[in-house]
Amino acid sequence: MLKIISLSLLVVLVMTSAISVVYSKHTNRKLFIELQQLNKNIDDLNIEWGKLQLEEGTWSDHGRIEKIARTKLNMLLPGINSVVYLKP
Repeated sequence: MLKIISLSLLVVLVMTSAISVVYSKHTNRKLFIELQQLNKNIDDLNIEWGKLQLEEGTWSDHGRIEKIARTKLNMLLPGINSVVYLKP
């Protein structure tokens, strides 16, 4: 009788262990898939950031800004006599 109880307890423990292994593998795979998706998101965001930096560089080009200042705002470089230097 004691052997049957110990054998059935051993079978229950082995089954519990097997189910735990399967559950652990499944969780591991789900987390790995999520990690891969997050890494892809990081790559996509880095690409977009690079494009935005290029666009910002284009919009803030000194020649472009000077052209807009001259045409739309009627701004000119000051003459040499118009420059005032302040000493601290």
